[in-house]
Amino acid sequence: MVILGEVHDNAAHHLNQARAVAAIRPTAVVWEMLSPAQVAGMDPEASGTPETLARSLDWEAGGWPDFTLYWPIFEAARGVPVVGAALPRETVRRAVGEGAAAPFGDGAARYGLTEALPEAEQALREAEQMRGHCDALPEAMLGGMVEAQRLRDAAFARAVVEAQARYGSPVVLITGNGHAHTDRGVPAALAFAAPELSVLSVGQLEGGPDETAPPYDLWLVTEAAAREDPCAVFAK
Repeated sequence: MVILGEVHDNAAHHLNQARAVAAIRPTAVVWEMLSPAQVAGMDPEASGTPETLARSLDWEAGGWPDFTLYWPIFEAARGVPVVGAALPRETVRRAVGEGAAAPFGDGAARYGLTEALPEAEQALREAEQMRGHCDALPEAMLGGMVEAQRLRDAAFARAVVEAQARYGSPVVLITGNGHAHTDRGVPAALAFAAPELSVLSVGQLEGGPDETAPPYDLWLVTEAAAREDPCAVFAK
């Protein structure tokens, strides 16, 4: 299976994903952005235009960037089964307070959620959460945010495993760069739960990597998308 990462508001990344999907010709496409309920309610006759498909999927309710960014991927995968992997917000919130294993439910041990992270790894992930939230999170929340991330990684991995069992290979996962990390994220959850699967993680970078190799099997480099400073809201 192939994991295609992205920065969600970068149109070039979505075009790269669409090209990859067209080349891979997957048996199914798993989406971080869609829940099973959204997919179940999708009208097959609504896929003719971006507007009709977005309404059918109730895309705006998910809070993701404009659907037109993602439309090329749906076009490239026309006729291919769509699989939703997103968890309900209340389930993710439970992980913040209870840890990832309980809200994940059956199979938590298979996906490594019943095991605590090594202390050094926990510290690295907490620091990453702090940076990702503009250094504005209370330190008391960091552990819970790591658990929420672990829950979502495992949920996406479970959806991939189930799609592969149902449809065969290759399955594609559309997700953010963070979930595509090979040292953690979905690839790590898959290596733990289904080591027999062959996994290729493709990340997408803005402006190129620094001196260290990015945590992907392959990566693509584009220019940065024009955007406002996401941390500006915390300075007001």
